[in-house]
Amino acid sequence: ELLTKSIITPEDDIEKLINPSSEMTRLAIGESHFENVKKGQIIQILRKGLFICEAEQGLTQNLILIEIPLGTEKKDIDNKKVTKLPDPVKPLSLGNGKTTDCNKLKISESKMIQVPKAVKNDDKKKITKLGLSATKEGDFSLWYTQVLTKSEMLDYYPISGCYVIRPLAYFIWEKIQGFFDLEIKKMGVENCYFPMFVPESALIKEKEHIDDFAPEVAWVTRAGNTDLAEPIAIRPTSETIMYPVFADWIQSYRDLPLRLNQWCNVVRWEFKNPTPFIRTREFLWQEGHSVFAEKEQATKEAYQA
Repeated sequence: ELLTKSIITPEDDIEKLINPSSEMTRLAIGESHFENVKKGQIIQILRKGLFICEAEQGLTQNLILIEIPLGTEKKDIDNKKVTKLPDPVKPLSLGNGKTTDCNKLKISESKMIQVPKAVKNDDKKKITKLGLSATKEGDFSLWYTQVLTKSEMLDYYPISGCYVIRPLAYFIWEKIQGFFDLEIKKMGVENCYFPMFVPESALIKEKEHIDDFAPEVAWVTRAGNTDLAEPIAIRPTSETIMYPVFADWIQSYRDLPLRLNQWCNVVRWEFKNPTPFIRTREFLWQEGHSVFAEKEQATKEAYQA
């Protein structure tokens, strides 16, 4: 946090609220495309957040990125209650060019005029928004979500980061599945399905493998009103589920090679910037797993896939 206080009041001295521990420098190695990042450009690094370029990569200068804080949730502020004063009483026109004070005017019940409903609602025009209200250049994020929702590819869901994939978008996914599934079967790959639940003990054994996913693991801790004896993780990735079973299946070289593919869903409880089809908490995916006697065979398989 840049400041030690989340809500600033006019009486606060900003300089005294600066957090001295907010500055941290980290050295990292990136991919070659970081050479093209320009000063002032904002980029997003997967599972790390948003960064702005402070200095470009040069012959003698390293690329310098500054993390952009995402801010905190809004908190209720104890404001003094403000009562809205009533509008001053306006003179009422009588239709003869004269006006009179509303408080002094007496109207008998028999002379009151009934206004038809059609006249009352005349100034309320129904507005139908069929097109996009945002532009790609003006607000890319809003434009992107409008393209998906107005084209009926996707819809929002009450749980943040989870989305409804509508028939049009799922049709695209089915086409991808059909093409890829046909090609991998030509290689001798078979489809299978493993459970989506992972016991905590299995994750602990593969702690180093899932270290990057640890903060994003979703856990099941209760069944009804009863606490589970051991917490169960919802699949962030399938290595910890599959490989102990592979060890039972493979007893000698005669059981090799093993080529399996799985179509499933995965849950990673992302906390930063959920974006449809790009960064979501639950998503559809495909994963292939194979076992060979020689490393060269495995490398060849990976490149072929």
